[in-house]
Amino acid sequence: MASEQPLRFAAIGLNHGHIYGQTDILLDAGAQLVSYYAVEPELASAYGKVYPQAACAASAEEILEDPSIELVINAGIPCERAPLGIRAMEHGKDYMTDKPGMTTFAQLDEVRRVHAETGRIYSVDFSERFHVRAAVKAGELVQDGAIGKVLQVVILAPHHRRFSTRPAWYFEREKYGGILVDIGSHQFDQVLFYTGSDSAEIVASQIGNLHHPEYPEFEDFGDALVRGNGGLGYVRLDWFTPDGLGTWGDGRLFILGTNGYIEARKYCDIAGRPGGDHLFVVDGERTQHIDCRDVALTYGRRLIEDIRNRTETAMTHAHCFLASELALQAEAKAARLGHLR
Repeated sequence: MASEQPLRFAAIGLNHGHIYGQTDILLDAGAQLVSYYAVEPELASAYGKVYPQAACAASAEEILEDPSIELVINAGIPCERAPLGIRAMEHGKDYMTDKPGMTTFAQLDEVRRVHAETGRIYSVDFSERFHVRAAVKAGELVQDGAIGKVLQVVILAPHHRRFSTRPAWYFEREKYGGILVDIGSHQFDQVLFYTGSDSAEIVASQIGNLHHPEYPEFEDFGDALVRGNGGLGYVRLDWFTPDGLGTWGDGRLFILGTNGYIEARKYCDIAGRPGGDHLFVVDGERTQHIDCRDVALTYGRRLIEDIRNRTETAMTHAHCFLASELALQAEAKAARLGHLR
């Protein structure tokens, strides 16, 4: 039976702005933010101003050792996310981290081991699906058979550079894991989800620093071909969004089915309708535009229910770990491209 008391959670590690979306999706689902901690005082201060109801903890250990806190969320430096999640699970807490959930195969192996031993939840918040209403609606349409059987998923994920606002770790490969691990984990999650695949392999991948030699460890381009047992996928990631777009990236999702196709313009409809969350569906009868701004986001609510009921409705661990493994495999086997002249 679900508890009538709100789920109590805390945030540790505030290095990426995604921590605010992670927090909000839980608050909107009725959870209670208890406390937060960051090594960096300026990050803790900024977070505390947005969420004054929470206390600033003196250390991560203070949160981990608080028996009333059920869930720890994190958006720290990517290479530090898995180690914290392991500690949280070992302290009997469930864990939700920003993507990527791990940056090495060794981290993935250890996360899998500790999850199996403790039974605690380790959830990667793939926000390009969980926080995007058009992506949620696309999933509903696929599940309803609106375009028949899904054959292929194509995802374009451009990002705006804004290098002057980026901390140093963005440019250190050991810390961010590479472009196919960092950004790409979003896309491998979506390929698996929309094709219904529970096994998959990387057919080919490539990465490169094509235009930014001043940042030798930075990867500004990457793409990969995926073959799943439920369908095919292609993903392309880059840091070349021009200033004139007006948003951080024109993220596009294409789902090709036997009876039609879906396109999601997640963040903008260039030279068209204002705002984001646009969905276009073409089938045997018509072409339609669906405004998804009122579509409910379910990840936060379902994760809370999973914590209460020890279920896997928000996302299975098999899916979470496979998406992460594909990202690591794509990065590891990628052809390395040099600068373009």
